Amino acid sequence: MTRVWILPILIVLTGSLVATGLITRGSPGEGTVILLAFLLLAAVNSPLIYPRSIGAVEARRRSEEDGRPIVYWRPGCPYCMRLRMSLGRRARRLYWVNIWRDADGAAAVRAANDGDETVPTVVVAGRPFTNPDPAWVREQLSPSA
Repeated sequence: MTRVWILPILIVLTGSLVATGLITRGSPGEGTVILLAFLLLAAVNSPLIYPRSIGAVEARRRSEEDGRPIVYWRPGCPYCMRLRMSLGRRARRLYWVNIWRDADGAAAVRAANDGDETVPTVVVAGRPFTNPDPAWVREQLSPSA
């Protein structure tokens, strides 16, 4: 198991324990609602909501060819989640690099952020931008950009 799944698994386990406690105390409806809420929270914090990640080297190569931005991210990051959700379907037009799975990606983020692994770090035309406004990232995807 990789560490990207630790947080979602802990959320599911916690939700299961809370729901079990409620169900055994005679509140099956409340227990079910709580379990569903925890499952939703686990899904949102999992890598499942992100487009498939690629390696940093491959992302740089592709970005140089077609000019698409690169997003360095990690599961569980609320700012990454905000960016991903605000982009909607357009998120597929960016290259996503999970820094927990790619050492080159983590090194690129540290180089851009004075040694910190601050994400999301978006690279547009070779320039890194740390935690940019999602509206600005959407503008970078427009045909005129």
